[in-house]
Amino acid sequence: MYFVYILQSKKDGKHYIGFTDNLNRRLKQHNKGSKATPSTRNRGPFHLVYCEQTENRKTARQRERYLKSGAGREFIKNVTPP
Repeated sequence: MYFVYILQSKKDGKHYIGFTDNLNRRLKQHNKGSKATPSTRNRGPFHLVYCEQTENRKTARQRERYLKSGAGREFIKNVTPP
């Protein structure tokens, strides 16, 4: 089971989109700055604003790519707080 998630930085209000097989662990990693991607390392703390569960890694990756597209960003505007 995989999760596609959207985090919002409490520091700058920007979103980060990713996927993982362990959501709690990954959120802790982002907030600690350890094993985080360079785009999140100095932007924490984060809070989870959206999450969806997928059946496998391939589907999670496809959904992540969609959310990073123009149409996906419109979807994000509708499901996350301003």
